[in-house]
Amino acid sequence: MQKLKGNKVVLVGNGAVGSSYAFSMLNQGVCDEFVIIDLNEAKAIGDAMDLNHGVVYAPNPMSIKYGTYADCKDADLIVICAGAAQKPGETRLDLVGKNMKIFKSIVDEIMATGFDGIFLIATNPVDVLTYAVQKFSGLPEGRVIGSGTILDTARFRFLLSQEFEVAADSVHAYIIGEHGDSELAVWSSANVAGMKVTALLKDDKEKMEEIFVNTRDAAYEIIKAKGATYYGVAMGLTRISKAILGNENSVLTVSAKLNGEYGHDDVYIGVPTLINRNGISKVFETPLSAEEQEKFDKSVATLKAIQEPFFK
Repeated sequence: MQKLKGNKVVLVGNGAVGSSYAFSMLNQGVCDEFVIIDLNEAKAIGDAMDLNHGVVYAPNPMSIKYGTYADCKDADLIVICAGAAQKPGETRLDLVGKNMKIFKSIVDEIMATGFDGIFLIATNPVDVLTYAVQKFSGLPEGRVIGSGTILDTARFRFLLSQEFEVAADSVHAYIIGEHGDSELAVWSSANVAGMKVTALLKDDKEKMEEIFVNTRDAAYEIIKAKGATYYGVAMGLTRISKAILGNENSVLTVSAKLNGEYGHDDVYIGVPTLINRNGISKVFETPLSAEEQEKFDKSVATLKAIQEPFFK
């Protein structure tokens, strides 16, 4: 991959998630150039104009414009937020058939430009669609990343921070697995200041289950209340983008390809992953209890059962 001097990001899909991501990127001054691609040209042009009017108050200068797939050729990072939205009562995995077709068309258009950067996928079901993008694009596995469980982990840390009355960034805990109903909390290593969360909760299984269920089902509650989730995931996408463009070597729970880690392969799934300018550098095998490993195995099986009919 040729590393460019600038930090050019192309957003494909300017819906609620995409436009929230654009606003977050501007506010945090993450890149030099930001291009918006969307079927709704008028809205994308309007959003680019609106965002540009806020550049004077942003932490860094940023060029923002509406563009086309031709702009993907020299992009460093392409973030895909396009696709059918999750409806009330619909799981993320229900979306796979609709979005697989949409993604094949998008990726073909992008790769035809000669794009040789990094893909970051946000559309659900994110693990399966990240796998699909890698197959469709032919790019190295490490240069195709899904948002994974970065939002679930943030929700988990927030709820634990509320429980213990500490800052969320002082809680060290992961949600791993599918970004969806089969995900799991890694209680065995969760800690605050080196103190095990399970001990702080006095091994209260009922309370632990309550916190986990509130984490897992948060999206359904938000969708019921306002139709979609977008601010939290937009912040998560911005965090991943910063780790990539800033060559941070940060560990984030993104959707990464497994090659023997955790006893599995040929699947993208949310796990602690080292992220830098080259994309995925390393997957960390967080120690799991026997119960956690069993739940993780089931999560892998869930994802493989969905993707295999499309990639036999």
